[in-house]
Amino acid sequence: MKLDCHKVWKSCMDIFKKSIDPMAFQTWFEPIVPLNLNKDILTIQVPSLYFYEIIEEQYIDIVSKGLRSVLGASAKLEYSVVVDRERSSTDQASAYSINFPTTGNRVDLSNRAVSSNKPEAQIGIKNPFVIPGIAKLNVDPQLNADYTFDNFVEGECNRLARSASLAVAKNPGKTAFNPLFLYGSSGLGKTHLAQAIGVEVKTSFPEKTVLYVSVNKFQTQFTDSYRNNSTNDFLNFYQLIDVLIIDDIQEFIGKKGTQNTFFHIFNHLQQNNKQLILTCDQAPADLKGMEERLLSRFKWGLPAEILVPAYETRIDILKKKIHKDGIRVPEDVIHYLASHITTNVRELEGALISLLFLSTIDKNEISLNAAQGVVDKLIRRSRREVSVDYIQKTVCDYYGLELESLQSKTRKREVVQARQIAMYFSKNLTKSSLAAIGSKIGQKDHSTVLYAYKTISNLIETDRDFKSQIREIEAQLKS
Repeated sequence: MKLDCHKVWKSCMDIFKKSIDPMAFQTWFEPIVPLNLNKDILTIQVPSLYFYEIIEEQYIDIVSKGLRSVLGASAKLEYSVVVDRERSSTDQASAYSINFPTTGNRVDLSNRAVSSNKPEAQIGIKNPFVIPGIAKLNVDPQLNADYTFDNFVEGECNRLARSASLAVAKNPGKTAFNPLFLYGSSGLGKTHLAQAIGVEVKTSFPEKTVLYVSVNKFQTQFTDSYRNNSTNDFLNFYQLIDVLIIDDIQEFIGKKGTQNTFFHIFNHLQQNNKQLILTCDQAPADLKGMEERLLSRFKWGLPAEILVPAYETRIDILKKKIHKDGIRVPEDVIHYLASHITTNVRELEGALISLLFLSTIDKNEISLNAAQGVVDKLIRRSRREVSVDYIQKTVCDYYGLELESLQSKTRKREVVQARQIAMYFSKNLTKSSLAAIGSKIGQKDHSTVLYAYKTISNLIETDRDFKSQIREIEAQLKS
């Protein structure tokens, strides 16, 4: 009996579905169309080379096993890759054949014949940043024009990061610093420096496509593309970027689907000498909950740390801001701000803005007394902003436990409960995601954190003594 390619592929899909995550199955397999069956050779159409690469790298064992179970041990698979979605379905790349008995050998695409002569940059795809009425590849880079190298104050704390950033800006994609991984605590200038690269590239190389995007926006776009069955458009858009700046890379933690997608975008850009700039609040080695293959790629280029600025650098930052804004600030006020706000450049500049605002309202000159009042409020506010690490330490101190016990796999009741309490306070008192909290407290997933939160909430309602303990810990955290 002659088999139909659609029936064969449906039988294979039923097999694949049992071994593949539902979201991954919908993203990478449902868009595939069976085209032809010639004896034991099945030809399928995939929407882009990205689909081909992902199937080959991640799912080829499952695909080969499923196809052999339907067509027999001699089954072969050919791919027909769509080059231009605006052209007819017959205008495609030549098919690439895979013989499953030689599993492990990648198909050589170096000599592939593409029937479309249309350059890759002209392929019609949806652009999430396109400006209506302008050509699709005229991408708004999403840059802040004020974030330039001239406005960035150099000091010992950031000299390496700034020098590497300037080298990348002058020769994007052609230095050893690819990716350039800028890391350090919040408010030290990572975003400023990363965007300064983009601003400089757009000035020196206006023909290059530059894009700055936060991980949160990237995640939203990916989710929307998945919901709208336009993942291929999303991937193709990011393939076209010459300089891609991704801010707050730590927000990828716990988001496996997005990590997987970014992995393939990263590979494509890096292999094509496109520049990647990543910012993070931790060094690559300290990121927990990130795929190992991504972490290894983060280390390919240059991890450059930005440290807390020294006193002299803080003075320079304030004076540069004062000069730029054209205002007069007494020297004693400048030195007072620099000596009392020591860990965050953003807060330092914020204090100066607050002083300027107060002096404008009160129609008084900026004074030391006013500076003391502003700093006092900032310090009190900072004390209320607790971290997951501080919560863990406070909980362990309260119950007389070693901090390492919360990271261990022990199931001792007192340790499990302390871990749950730390998760409960982390959810209530920090802005960290459930996945980020879990990764820092015992390498747990987001569902474990949610379960811990519900467990502690129930105990607070039903156990008076336990509720008293929680209130005592809370008072210590907020003191």
